[in-house]
Amino acid sequence: MSHTFDPTILREYDIRGVIGETLEADDARAIGRSFGSMLRRAGGSTVAVGYDGRVSSPMLEHALVEGLAASGCNVVRIGMGATPMLYFAEASSEQVDGGIQITGSHNPPNYNGFKMVFQGRPFFGRDIQDLGAVSAAGDWMDGTGSIADLDILDTYVTRMLAALDGIDGEALAGMKIGWDAGNGAAGPALEKLVARLPGEHHLLFTEVDGHFPNHHPDPTVEANLADLKALVAGKNLDFGVAFDGDGDRIGAIDGEGRVIWGDQLLMIYAEDLLGRLPNATIIADVKASRALFDHVEKHGGSPVMWKTGHSLIKSKMKETGSPLAGEMSGHVFFADTYYGFDDALYAGLRLMAASARLGKSVTQLRSDMPQMINTPEMRFQVDESRKFAAIDEVKQRLGSGADGVEVNDTDGVRVTTPDGWWLLRASNTQDVLVARAEGDSEKAVERLMAQIDEQLALSGLERGESAGH
Repeated sequence: MSHTFDPTILREYDIRGVIGETLEADDARAIGRSFGSMLRRAGGSTVAVGYDGRVSSPMLEHALVEGLAASGCNVVRIGMGATPMLYFAEASSEQVDGGIQITGSHNPPNYNGFKMVFQGRPFFGRDIQDLGAVSAAGDWMDGTGSIADLDILDTYVTRMLAALDGIDGEALAGMKIGWDAGNGAAGPALEKLVARLPGEHHLLFTEVDGHFPNHHPDPTVEANLADLKALVAGKNLDFGVAFDGDGDRIGAIDGEGRVIWGDQLLMIYAEDLLGRLPNATIIADVKASRALFDHVEKHGGSPVMWKTGHSLIKSKMKETGSPLAGEMSGHVFFADTYYGFDDALYAGLRLMAASARLGKSVTQLRSDMPQMINTPEMRFQVDESRKFAAIDEVKQRLGSGADGVEVNDTDGVRVTTPDGWWLLRASNTQDVLVARAEGDSEKAVERLMAQIDEQLALSGLERGESAGH
């Protein structure tokens, strides 16, 4: 027996496809057989499995568990919940050697997929290709693993509440906060969490519904924050927090309804953390504002610019011992008093904690940030065979930069000039190039965009229609 996957589903950071087209129960079963065999060969034996609120998730979970048990792995089923709850099950138990969450994250309702942890580290890139090869060869171990159910929701909520330990209770009790679960998998945990929090809390869309009837659960798209903005304005709240479909990415707005983007949230978290851990290394991806890197330095930290991708950032944190990292996309990782995985519910509590400890409202913290002018992330279709080649051509043309211009090739090309910066990188997950620019003025941004367009033209490309996510 063997199983060959549709090649489009074996992606850089996870396995993801369209139900009934590229992803079915047989695929889930084969993922279980292959992952389980790889884990047993590495000396592991127990896998935690969770799933999100999508309509197809229970069917995939059933098949995945069958496959894991047939490979001789013992399975701990934690049921429906946010992806970070699965990460918590894996990180907090010495008995668990790996974890798989079935989730389509923020993709359309007909998508689903698998995020995996292998012996405490992210399972991605080469690992996923190896899993495909093990499956295609039918190189599976056989056995009969045990299957047990574990309800960890209350333990998980209690552990998150530790984020508020030692903080002035009065400061917290005065907070008024709006929360939007977007009908995603974070809803049940959010309800339990908020019931135990000081302050005044207002909840939106905590009922899990895989059709996402109210708005799409991607808090990095401002249009999806309209309901939260209306709630914060209508009830005169201090700030609002929103989650993606599986609860590992955070979105936030201040009391005036202004979006606090991923890099701006990291500025707040960094200022709070550096007050307690001076000289700490803080990591952000190449899309982040220069204001963030400056802010970390100003507060005595050591900023590191790294590649985009939650698995890549988690790996870099382990390597550098960094206590805090984040991405523009809203993945934030705390490893100071937490486990170093991306957990948007926990990040929401840390926003409360930072505001209380710094003695400033979230609105004030947002207002204190420099007013940079930046473009949204522009994504445009480029033929798969050209996307990395084009970036290499740009790198060669620019070399190491000229007077006053700095070229960073950590992930694509990021060019820094005296009045701003621009970025051009190839997406790891789609046939698109991603561009972004930020400057001190509208004029600077126009000039930087012209530089991007010039480089694209020299490679026979143009910034065409923006591609969706």
